[in-house]
Amino acid sequence: MNIYVGNLFYGMSEDELRDQFASYGEVSSVRIITDRETRRSKGFGFVDMPNDEEAKRAIEELNGKEVSGRTLRVNEARPREERPRNRY
Repeated sequence: MNIYVGNLFYGMSEDELRDQFASYGEVSSVRIITDRETRRSKGFGFVDMPNDEEAKRAIEELNGKEVSGRTLRVNEARPREERPRNRY
């Protein structure tokens, strides 16, 4: 299951995010989204967990949890919407 994690501390590493989820089960990938130009975190990311039951438990336990002074928003990721590209 692909999980959206929002309101991340901007200094959080992918390893730290992985650690938050690893106690609930296997984590197959972690990606924190960064700005292309500045490489600074945008404050959200995605965690992929292959076992849906473990993923649901992680979502339930971590949504609303305070980590590094920020209250996490955690839910199942929705499919990405296609947006028109800027042609200019």
